[in-house]
Amino acid sequence: MSYQQNLERVATRYLELRDTLSGMVDDPEKFQKLSREYAELTPVAEAIEELRLRQAEAGDLAGMIADPSTEPEMRAMAEEEFAALKERLPGLERDIMIQLLPKDAADERSAILEIRPAAGGDEAALFASELFQMYQRYAQIHGWRFEVMEISESDLGGFRDAVAEINGRGVFAKLKFESGVHRVQRVPKTETQGRIHTSTVTVAVLPEAEEVDIDIQEKDLRIDVFRSSGPGGQSVNTTDSAVRITHIPTGTVVSQQDEKSQHKNKAKAMKILRARLYEAERVKLHEARAATRKGQVGTGDRSERIRTYNFPQGRVTDHRINLTLYKIDKVMTGEALDEVVDALIAQDQAERLAELS
Repeated sequence: MSYQQNLERVATRYLELRDTLSGMVDDPEKFQKLSREYAELTPVAEAIEELRLRQAEAGDLAGMIADPSTEPEMRAMAEEEFAALKERLPGLERDIMIQLLPKDAADERSAILEIRPAAGGDEAALFASELFQMYQRYAQIHGWRFEVMEISESDLGGFRDAVAEINGRGVFAKLKFESGVHRVQRVPKTETQGRIHTSTVTVAVLPEAEEVDIDIQEKDLRIDVFRSSGPGGQSVNTTDSAVRITHIPTGTVVSQQDEKSQHKNKAKAMKILRARLYEAERVKLHEARAATRKGQVGTGDRSERIRTYNFPQGRVTDHRINLTLYKIDKVMTGEALDEVVDALIAQDQAERLAELS
């Protein structure tokens, strides 16, 4: 389908939905479904209308310029307006093309955030806790709800394991490129010689899955219960409230012990398990498309080194797009993280647009 045919398809469908919704009162379920589609099409339909108005305006101005009877003063004004419109039209067309790009079905979803230290011992665990706090502040800036699901602390106050649920519209679209290995370079507080150490932390961002997305059979689960324990193995609960769920077909294991209730721990564990299985299926479906993209922003693979945080130099570098910001403090408070996130999204859009041309 050509670009123009795509515009016609969207504009026609938008008008059809508007007419259908105005007369629909007897089918609430269908009304809700069509309303959602109408809301999704509205921004691009309005952008198409804006483009057509400006194209018509440019045509009128071109006619005025070409008309020998046009007064010189009017022609000069028309030429100035025409030049301005010619500069603006490509931007309008590009915005529409971006909105027409195939969307990741998971983009509008909430997300599960998982952070774990990799190489670097205590220093990696400390940085894992700082990254977790960075995303927590970033969520607050965007008005998302950040709910801690699991935290396992190290002896020095770092995190051996941290999981959170981030609720809000479009969370996954914003955070999906954060999956991968985050590297930190700095002098640890425990370093007496003043030497710079390099440590790594893995981040995984999973789209939250609904029960209808992933059909998990009871026969495919092994559920073990045990007593919750605190740092160093100290018992903090006298009942078997902690839950470990193993998905036998895939070998995926999820444990939860933050809640005092076994029921609540099981519910949290199932939510994380569902998200991991959904993400595995999602990645499998996208592998063929991703393989054709030479300059791909990122695969979401947790083994891929994506970013370096160099504290002595005050810089953050994203290696996928060669972006360096000398404002590490603002990135770590979440204030400047959008500069990296938005650049990654723009690069991904540019690559996908290039595929269409």
